[in-house]
Amino acid sequence: MKTTRIAAGVATLAACSLALTACGGSATSGATGEDRDSITWMTMLHTPTTPDPGSPVELALEEHTGMDIEFQWVPDASKDEKINAALASDSLADIVSLTNITNTSVRQALTSGQFWDVEEYLDEFDNLSQIDPQTLDAARIDGELYGVPFQKPKARYGVLVRQDWLDNLGLEVPHTIEELGEVARAFAEDDPDGNGEDDTTGFIDREESFLVGFRSLAGYFGAGQKFTVTDDGTVVPAFTTDAFQDAMEWYRELYEDGGVNGEFVTMAKQNQQDAIARGTGGIVVTGLFEAKNYMNIALSADPDTPMAWALVNDVTYEDVPRRILTDTNGGMGGWLALPKSRVADEEDVRAVLGFIDKLIEPEAFTLMTYGIEGTHYSIDDADVVTIEDQGLWEREVQPYSSSRPSEIVMTFNDTTPYVNEGNEKMAENDEFVVTDPTLPLTSETYNQSWSSIEQQANDAYNQYIVGQIDMAEYEAVIDSLGAQGLDQITEEFTAAYEQANG
Repeated sequence: MKTTRIAAGVATLAACSLALTACGGSATSGATGEDRDSITWMTMLHTPTTPDPGSPVELALEEHTGMDIEFQWVPDASKDEKINAALASDSLADIVSLTNITNTSVRQALTSGQFWDVEEYLDEFDNLSQIDPQTLDAARIDGELYGVPFQKPKARYGVLVRQDWLDNLGLEVPHTIEELGEVARAFAEDDPDGNGEDDTTGFIDREESFLVGFRSLAGYFGAGQKFTVTDDGTVVPAFTTDAFQDAMEWYRELYEDGGVNGEFVTMAKQNQQDAIARGTGGIVVTGLFEAKNYMNIALSADPDTPMAWALVNDVTYEDVPRRILTDTNGGMGGWLALPKSRVADEEDVRAVLGFIDKLIEPEAFTLMTYGIEGTHYSIDDADVVTIEDQGLWEREVQPYSSSRPSEIVMTFNDTTPYVNEGNEKMAENDEFVVTDPTLPLTSETYNQSWSSIEQQANDAYNQYIVGQIDMAEYEAVIDSLGAQGLDQITEEFTAAYEQANG
């Protein structure tokens, strides 16, 4: 039996009765709140297989919510195609999980009157009324809330630094950009692993540097998350700002000094993880939860690995206040949207929202995270949860986890190194999070042209960091984007921002 042991600070759940019959079909269009006893739910699937209808977890969720549930699983890899087709034909379920928040078809459908604005009803429910205001702000489109936002940690990122390498070189954990640069150079030059070879670097970055790792570093310099609002109220892309370019100059110097891996422009995420596990580099800008994964990969390759990590979430630069860019859109992972063609009236809206509210209760959260006690997991006297059969859990429980309306209902303590520390530091990030001001805004030119504009800016960033162009040439590329739609995007977002905040 393969087991995974996780210390959980939760009370043991009462055993869920499985003596329920399979769900009796979906609610029909035109059902009202008074006669609703079933829910259809179109939701994303992140696993290879779907759970069987009437599975133990589904039956337990039905008992908890008082609703028969019909899950309509949409493979995440093809979600845009499937959701776009369903939106176009209005062949939707009572609840539709819309998780690609930048999908133009999704945003147009939300604003077209196809879905209920649910905001006025949230205060009627114990859990929905507690959704963080910043998450609600990110979920609104032009001031309207066309679905219950999926709730996630607001900012999961930080800087992971090899603690054992710091110890080997007699260095302290870095907490400023200047200190971080010094550590990166030392890791590249001073043989931190002690093997006598020139085979290490500082940062291990990957091909999404412009969009992910470097973007987070630029945030410490004062750059915004994708877009930012200037002092005069203009909404501009972060990559056009002085703070972003200051960060680029710093990062290029590190790259030239060997403090950043030379092949980052072409390095895929899997190759990045492999390089970290092999001990090629000692600094990663990533989710604070990743230290556990890097350690597990390294241990599987070498059980005697000396790898240890420092988790840093408080990097600052000069007089810029402490800040961290959100990597989850301010804790908003999409919408649980209610189509008007399926949810007939206000009482039916309340009935469906009541179902969602029950899914945010600890019992339902645990069902969708660990499954049923005695079947999928057990709890010992020390409140340690054991997954009894990993394969069974993966088949019967894991598919539901990505559909949890909230990932922040409970925090489970974990015996795996770094998990508890990562959870604590992600929670600390909430106070300092910086979000993208354009998330609740609309720009038609952005919908039409942004992908091409952003890719050209990305290419220019890569060329600058590796020394193919200088800053003047980078700025010339950015200036040329104005005529390709960037100037119009700025005007449209600025106007929308002024209207929303006027």
